[in-house]
Amino acid sequence: MKSKSLKIYLISGAVLLVLYIIVQANRPRSINWVDTLNRQDKIPFGTYIMFDRLTDMFPNSQIVTYRQPVYNVIAEDSVKNSSYIIIAPQIELTPTDYRQLVKYVEAGNDVFIGATYFGGQIKKNLNIETRQTLNLNHADSVHFLSPYLNPYKSYGLLKGVGNVFFNDFDTLKAVVAGENAEHKANFLKFNMGKGSLYLMANPNFFSNYSLLKTQGREYASTALSFVKKTDQVIWDDYYTMGDETNDSPMRVFLSHPSLAWAYYITLFSLLAFVFFEIKRRQRVIPVIEPLSNSTLDFVNVVGQVYYEKRSNTNIAHKKILYLLEHLREEYQVKTNKLDNEFIDRLTAKLNIDSQLAVDLVSFIQYINVQDTVTDRDLIELNNLIEKFYTKSR
Repeated sequence: MKSKSLKIYLISGAVLLVLYIIVQANRPRSINWVDTLNRQDKIPFGTYIMFDRLTDMFPNSQIVTYRQPVYNVIAEDSVKNSSYIIIAPQIELTPTDYRQLVKYVEAGNDVFIGATYFGGQIKKNLNIETRQTLNLNHADSVHFLSPYLNPYKSYGLLKGVGNVFFNDFDTLKAVVAGENAEHKANFLKFNMGKGSLYLMANPNFFSNYSLLKTQGREYASTALSFVKKTDQVIWDDYYTMGDETNDSPMRVFLSHPSLAWAYYITLFSLLAFVFFEIKRRQRVIPVIEPLSNSTLDFVNVVGQVYYEKRSNTNIAHKKILYLLEHLREEYQVKTNKLDNEFIDRLTAKLNIDSQLAVDLVSFIQYINVQDTVTDRDLIELNNLIEKFYTKSR
């Protein structure tokens, strides 16, 4: 009966699971509005289109990608005469990264960083700070300030694409290349040696959502036109995809929803199978007999041997020897002479009745001079010794 009900439960569960999978597979996909700015993502705020069309903006340049910290990339000699592009929700340079970045720019290379947060090092050294407006009901328009780029032309998109601006920056170091409708800077240029560092506070203008719009395409291409044309253009994947050394087969597997669901369903099925199989087919636990007391067996055997031989004298002498050894080891009482001085030391150290000590010593002396010990004498000796052990505890 139990087996039949279990089968019904398993079949019902399997049917419900299949129905759930069918519903999930045919359900309309919700739009993912997370701004990953990952070049592999085709969601609205990925940069798949931007990276794919990068050759249109830099037609004679070799496009290379790196998933390493900034220092590891631009410290190599192979990246000379290049431009470096970082498009990410936020970045965080280490002091070593920043120093190498400045050295790279001063050598004559351009760096373009599009992010809403630029990290502590850039904030500290360039005195910049970004802020975000919360009004998402209308387009946040932005425009360029260069007279060669029609400064009266505004670019605006929905979903808060242009709602971040530089609230504070060093006007002695920075050149404002673009601003929003409220005349807040969103695009800065820093001249360093022979090169330039560009900071853009609205990275979502380079997203798929933006590039599908006419104004978005125009703004993204115009902003990147500030970067000089070089033999090599480096696209940074470190701040959107992480370090390449952290990749693992399971991470790639779980990054695809279909494969992730297949993994979870398989894992759940295996756990359910193991649970039911353990419940039904648990092995019989063997009964382990406790170990016998071999010491007690040994004592019984030795006692039986002595009893059969009826060697009362030998038993009496051994009991006396064991008693005297006990006094020497436990109480450090000398036992070479069993006299009145011995009785006094025994009474004082063990705090026992003096009469018991006298009776015990007297009987031990009596036994030592006997050639034959009777059963009565052996019993009397044993009683005195046991009484002594009891009183001395």
